[in-house]
Amino acid sequence: MQNDALFYPSASRRMATFGKRGMVATSQPLAAQVGINILQQGGNAIDAAIATAAALTVVEPTSNGIGSDAFAIVWVDGRLHGLNASGPAPQAASIDAFKSLGLDAVPNHGMLPVTVPGAPAAWAALSERFGTLPFAQLLAPAIALAEEGFAVTPVIHQMWQHAFHNYATYSDATFKPWFDTFAPNGRAPHPGELWSSPDHAKSLKVIADTKADAFYKGELADAIDTFSREHGGLLRKEDLASYQPEWVDPISVRYKGHDIWEIPPNGSGMIVLQALGMLEHLEACPGDTIETLHRRIEATKLAYMDGFKHITERAEMAPSTEQMLDNGYLKARAALIGEQAVDPAHGNPLQGGTVYLATADNDGNMVSFIQSNFEGFGSGVVVPGTGISLQNRGWSFSLDPQHANALAPGKRTYHTIIPGFITKDNQAVGPFGVMGGYMQPQGQLQVVTAMLEDHLNPQAALDMPRWKWTKGKTVEVEADFPNHLALALARRGHHIVKVADSISFGRGQIIIRDPDTGVLQGGTEPRTDGAVLPL
Repeated sequence: MQNDALFYPSASRRMATFGKRGMVATSQPLAAQVGINILQQGGNAIDAAIATAAALTVVEPTSNGIGSDAFAIVWVDGRLHGLNASGPAPQAASIDAFKSLGLDAVPNHGMLPVTVPGAPAAWAALSERFGTLPFAQLLAPAIALAEEGFAVTPVIHQMWQHAFHNYATYSDATFKPWFDTFAPNGRAPHPGELWSSPDHAKSLKVIADTKADAFYKGELADAIDTFSREHGGLLRKEDLASYQPEWVDPISVRYKGHDIWEIPPNGSGMIVLQALGMLEHLEACPGDTIETLHRRIEATKLAYMDGFKHITERAEMAPSTEQMLDNGYLKARAALIGEQAVDPAHGNPLQGGTVYLATADNDGNMVSFIQSNFEGFGSGVVVPGTGISLQNRGWSFSLDPQHANALAPGKRTYHTIIPGFITKDNQAVGPFGVMGGYMQPQGQLQVVTAMLEDHLNPQAALDMPRWKWTKGKTVEVEADFPNHLALALARRGHHIVKVADSISFGRGQIIIRDPDTGVLQGGTEPRTDGAVLPL
């Protein structure tokens, strides 16, 4: 039977999903099934998150891979733990090094934007600290998927095809291994077509057997170093060998009686917290949908401008996180929000293509985990014989030495990927996240406000038509965004642009727990091939 897996002339509706003994929500059904199977084998939420993340490198290579970065927020034993597994720039990467190559900006593809990948180290660190099952057992399902192959899902096909056409513009031999691995038939795989990667399976196997040491100090590190040297890259085995992910304390603001948590900089979760903090200072306007929507957009714009200006490696930021989240500062920023849309500017707080997954288990453990190559497949570089696609996170660095995010050896760049978590009265409510590059903070704000102010369930919050601020007064909205709201925002001075394809508006997952019964309620993204599976 012939049909178009991306054509849906009628709107569909999905109900919120409930479970009692555990839940996994992510952007690809096979990966969600892997996580559920780990829970059924006696693993906890952390084990399920690691297994799901590894599986996603296989079944959603369009957004992440073994060469990704990662962040996690973990609720265990009544408290939150944060993990920053973003990698630094190579020691050979400097502004002068790029300028000597005749470059005025870090390129987005090839070996030059590749920084140290943190994902394998994140899996190992989470397993070592909080896991219950053997590490090799957690990666076994991903290895099987890579060896045996899987049927490509519709949205992943769409992103795969986009990447194929994008990289096809390059004739450089650097990109040949990508085509050998991800387009062996000279094209992106179609929806429902089987795709496998024996090289990917071999790399996951050696990572499993060595608890990721092979990636940073062994044979995989050697392969990465060799390819980097051969193709003008700056990443070396020494950069990999010295890498360790960082355990951090998450940061938060209070919003509608709940605490919203994010990873501190270099992650951009600060933007979400600033915007919510501004909104908390504005008087409620119940029933006024336009005023509410306008305020959310304006707060997002102001927070983004602060983020772009100040967020970088935490130790190198001029304002501290405490100054950027200072109650008085956010109140002053909120006062800038008026009746009309404005061209936003940053304030001065100084005083004097990503995958997301959420898991929960029967013991109350919960994980908010995000992993990304940055732009789709990332750099477009695959290390031959390994299936490892390398991220292009260094693309976010500036070559302006006066910029807060100026490139420097060993520095971590401003990071778009941000896991979120909600607590209330020092108890876990649950993990949430919206993947999608610079859409992530504003996607998070939209689902948090939908749940905590508009009182929507997780699925309904994810189903809501989204908006996306891009620059100045320009706001893109989805094709099904209500026309009367678009017109009303236009009268407020917003430049509204309707966009036909929803793929750029983020892809999220949410799990929340009822504090009285322990029942889990989850939602999954309608804009992708997502699944939320309960136990």
